[in-house]
Amino acid sequence: MIYWAPLLHFYQPPTQVYWVLKKICDESYRPLIRLFNEVPNAKVTVNICASLTDLLIEHGMSDVIDGLKDLAARGRIEFVGSAKYHPILPLIPQEEVMRQIVLNHNTNCACFGGVYAPSGFFPPEMCYSHDIVESIMETGHRWIILSGIACPVAWPQSVIHRVSVDGQSIQVVFRDDILSNKISFREVDAKGFITHLRQLSEGQEDIYVVTAMDAETFGHHIKKWETLFLGEVYEEIVHMEPVKKGIRQLRRLVDEQKEIFHSSDSLKEADIGVVTISQLMQLFPAGESIEPHSSSWSTSGDDITEGNPYPLWKSKYNSIHQLLWEHMNIVMELAYKAMEVADCDSARHYADIARSTLDKALHSDQFWWANSDYRFDANMVNRGLVQQREVVYNAYKAIRLSNAGEAVKTEFYYRVIASRDLRSSIMDHLFLK
Repeated sequence: MIYWAPLLHFYQPPTQVYWVLKKICDESYRPLIRLFNEVPNAKVTVNICASLTDLLIEHGMSDVIDGLKDLAARGRIEFVGSAKYHPILPLIPQEEVMRQIVLNHNTNCACFGGVYAPSGFFPPEMCYSHDIVESIMETGHRWIILSGIACPVAWPQSVIHRVSVDGQSIQVVFRDDILSNKISFREVDAKGFITHLRQLSEGQEDIYVVTAMDAETFGHHIKKWETLFLGEVYEEIVHMEPVKKGIRQLRRLVDEQKEIFHSSDSLKEADIGVVTISQLMQLFPAGESIEPHSSSWSTSGDDITEGNPYPLWKSKYNSIHQLLWEHMNIVMELAYKAMEVADCDSARHYADIARSTLDKALHSDQFWWANSDYRFDANMVNRGLVQQREVVYNAYKAIRLSNAGEAVKTEFYYRVIASRDLRSSIMDHLFLK
């Protein structure tokens, strides 16, 4: 028997505009919800970043939230935790990692109620380093999903390995990168996928495979893919259920009449089941303690060898990435100092704005869209810079209005000047692309 555990990642950046969000809801989110309502026994693991939850409420699209909530209440979907504004967790301070996880949990708990009780964790873009594990464990998560490229041992098909920190551990599952990417780029159809799963399970005991991709793949990136692929796959698996039930009944008869039937080898149960990822933890035994490679779901083996684990967000070969992160580090320094020195109402007002804006400004999209050899969108990069500039403005206003000494105010004004120069350099790069 092979168990398939699919995961869908629902996310839009806090800078997303209304008309794009509406298009995605119409083409992808609502059709997916209809699909999971219509197909009996369909199951899926879902990550929805709370930045998207906020946007859906803000723009009057809360029917998507209601639809997911209803599916969770009926056991069709399992929610996992993540980071609210989709930052690249290994690239930000650990206090920010914890803050983003807690913000995500609190927002989604308020919106989804008791059905939002994640035991698993989805790091944005599956970006992993050992440094982030402690915060994930401290917030109550019991397993984490990573890209297959992160796996440092023989490919696990029948055990669930774990990652250990200070005597405690968290279970880890790895997505099948090749199969997931074939689905994402329409390189396999429903029939081919089912055939592939059956071939994997031939001659083996129970094994599992995990696929994971953006929810927007279905219907938005690839038109009608939620029907042409997901719908057909689920229908095929669902149609196996009566066969499974009948074979299980025959097996019981065989066991009860062993004097007549000496072997049940000829009775083979239908070979594919669909489960949530948490169900895998119940179906398969624990493996060994391992240390996954620092990586993402867009990292190659060559990237790992070259010490470039997050190539689409902070590549050592991308000059815009380097400038963006230099600017972001200054932005964070200003926000931290503002929160530290704000000692009157007016200073605290600006410091609070800087702090809440920084949460959003850490989102990953501004870096992802700064890849001229992969994807490039100057407007998405610029929107991120606008948010960062708002942090700078409000943070320095807070510092200036506080009772901090003039030496502190001067020192951090130099950072304002440095941020201004860096933004100009980044804009020059954008103009020339």
